[in-house]
Parts: sequence; C-alpha cells; structure tokens
Amino acid sequence: MSPTTAGLLGICILIGLMFLRMPVGFAMAIVGFAGFAYLVSFDASTGMAVNDIFSSFGSYNLTVIPLFVFMGQLAFHAGISGRLFHAAYRIMGHWRGGLAMATIGACAGFAAICGSTNATAATMASVALPEMKKYNYRPELATGVIAAGGSLGILIPPSVIFIVYGILTEQSIGKLFISGIIPGILLSFLFCVTIWIWTYLKPDLGPRGPKTTLREKFLALIGVVETLIIFFAVIGGMFVGFFTPTEAAAVGAFATLVLALAGRNLSWQGFVQSLMETTRISCMILVIVAGATIFGHFLAITRIPFDIAAWIADLHWPSHAVMIVIILIYLIGGCFLDALALIMLTVPIFYPVVLQMGYDPIWFGVIIVLVTQMGVLTPPVGVNVYVVSGVARDIPLHVIFRGVIPLLLAIIFLALILIPFPEIALFLPRLMG
Repeated sequence: MSPTTAGLLGICILIGLMFLRMPVGFAMAIVGFAGFAYLVSFDASTGMAVNDIFSSFGSYNLTVIPLFVFMGQLAFHAGISGRLFHAAYRIMGHWRGGLAMATIGACAGFAAICGSTNATAATMASVALPEMKKYNYRPELATGVIAAGGSLGILIPPSVIFIVYGILTEQSIGKLFISGIIPGILLSFLFCVTIWIWTYLKPDLGPRGPKTTLREKFLALIGVVETLIIFFAVIGGMFVGFFTPTEAAAVGAFATLVLALAGRNLSWQGFVQSLMETTRISCMILVIVAGATIFGHFLAITRIPFDIAAWIADLHWPSHAVMIVIILIYLIGGCFLDALALIMLTVPIFYPVVLQMGYDPIWFGVIIVLVTQMGVLTPPVGVNVYVVSGVARDIPLHVIFRGVIPLLLAIIFLALILIPFPEIALFLPRLMG
C-alpha cells in the first residue's frame, strides 16, 4: 500500500471512529500511531507517540489554555456575564429585537474574558433566555441568537481556537488574538443588523421592551467596568508588548479573581467549581492537541498535504476561488465533524496550500475561527445548538437550528468579505510590528 493510500485510509478510519463516538483525541492518536507504525516501524511510532504526548502536556506555551479557561470560569461564577447582559439590556432593550441585540452585546463582552464558544452560549442561555421569554420573544429568535452569539467566544480574544491554530502552525498567539478584535466587533454588528432586518420583516419575533431613562443607562454601564479592566489588562498588555500570551493569561486570571473577591461576588463553592471545570476542559483540549500532533506526523509522511497543494497549484485557479472552495469544504465538514476535530484534521492539509497562494497565515487563522463558528451552528453536529437546547428543554431542536440560519449567513458573509479585504484582520497585528 502506498503512503498516499494509507493516508486516505487513515482519514476514513478516523472519521469512522468519530462517528462511533470515540473521543476525538484518542481517535487521532490511535490512527496516527497505527499509520506511522505501518509506514515506518513500530519502534519509531512508539518513540514518536511518547515524545508528542510528553511535549504536548509539558509545553509551556500550552499553559495559556488552562489559564484562559480558568479566567472565563471565574468570570461566569462571579456573575460578570449577568451584569453585562443587564447593561446591554438597559441600553438596547427598548428597540424592536433589542433584547436579542443586547444578548449579542453581552456575548461579545463575555467573549472578551472567556475564550470558549460553548461556555459563552451556556452562560448567556441561562441569563438571557428567561428575559426574552418574559417579553414574548419567539423561540427561534431567542435561542438562535444565543447559539450564534455564543460563537463569538472563539473570535473575540482570548480564544482557545486561536491558541490551537497558533500551536499547529507555529504562529504568534498574541498576533492571532489581536487579529480577532476588529472581525469580532464587525461580526457582532452584522448579527445586530441581521436581527434588525429579521424583526423588521416579522415584528412579532422580538417585541420592544420597556424604555429606560438616560440615568438608568448610565448606571448600567457600571456592569461593564470589570470586563473592560480585564480585557485591557490582557489584550492591551499583549498589544504593547508588556506580556507574552502566557503571562497575559496569568494576569487575566489573577485580575478576574481579585475583582470577583473585591466585589464579594465569588463564593467558595463557585471557586471550587471553577477549578473543576477548568481541569476538565483543559484536559480535553490537551488530549486533542496531543492526538492531533501524532496524527499530523502520520499525515506528513503520507505526503497528502503536499500532494493536495501541488494539485491545487496545477489547477491554475484564482486564489480567491480556491479560498471559497476551502471555506465551502469547512462549511460542509462542520455539519458532520466536531469543530475542533475538523481543524486538527484539516489545518495540516490546507495550511501549505494557503501559504503557497501567498495568503497571510495570521489572516488564515481568522478564517479558520470563522469556519469553526459555522461548524458549531450547522446541523446535525452544531454543538452550540445542543448547549442551548440543554438549557431550553421546552424548545424543539429543529426550532433552534431554524433560528441560527440567518445569523449563520452573517458569518459566511464576513468570511467572504475578508478574502478581498484581508486588512480587516491584519490591521491591528501589523501595528504590533
């Protein structure tokens, strides 16, 4: 069997194991180990696997993952997310669809201190959904907005997906974080425009809430102060070069803990729960990274990534057309595979292609995050939809999927806009030097 054939067979077996619900990290490690052993030798495969596992779990750069996850968990248990929603609700709640827009604003704010799409969706579902039900918002709008808004958790820094992509491609995690700021703000705006158009066409979807005075709006902004302090401490410190990403993560976690304790908003039970959730989520991500590293070494010796790059080059297609095809592949793939698993599987394949076409690797990181956002919304494996469904048990799953479709189109639109206008993502990273 040729290396290319072995590689294609390995990819098919990997997808099959995922459909059988084997954990993604273990599936990648098993297929990568077996494939490397077949093409090289068992002893070489054993040495490679041991080294990859040790280097993944012992990596200093990867300590940024548990630190940012811990920061997000502390913020959740300290009630920062609730205060963000209250502030956004006071400012925008009186508009048609205003509560939905307030949810997007709160999701964007919480994303700036969280880094996880699932955590953002789950948090906002528990905070915003009861309020939207109270003011007779239709279920498809209420749940769809929460699922889509939750996806901002991986675009607005800090972001676990940016960290994983940076490690896979050896790019600066700090620059990747900074590159997500403008696209994140723009996508939040596009979500709000989509909600406005949607509720304009169907006014009964999101009735207006009660008006608030200017004084009430101003006082509500106090709930945003904590988030701004943490965000500017973390992202501002990286932008001006005070911290590395790992140091910024530690500063952010410490700042969040201090603010939570100073405001007496964090109980001992909440602190323990934060530690437990951080351990669980971090271990899951690190196992996936280790498994992906093993599988990546197997893919490298099959030559499949380089063969695909050469094949695309021989097509002589315009680079924009190739990028649209890649985005379409991710959109379809996200319907069947876990988003993080899809990235681990495909980035080693498409990354050489993107570099060969002359695209900036930092820009491609933003595209990867956007297609990951699509993957957490598309049926039948849209993780965010299932997260929201777990909170809104009285709302059928198909109603939530129907509600995310207009907002999914906004993500696709932004991804397509970034192809001819890459400076949207690259302007801030280039200011860093």
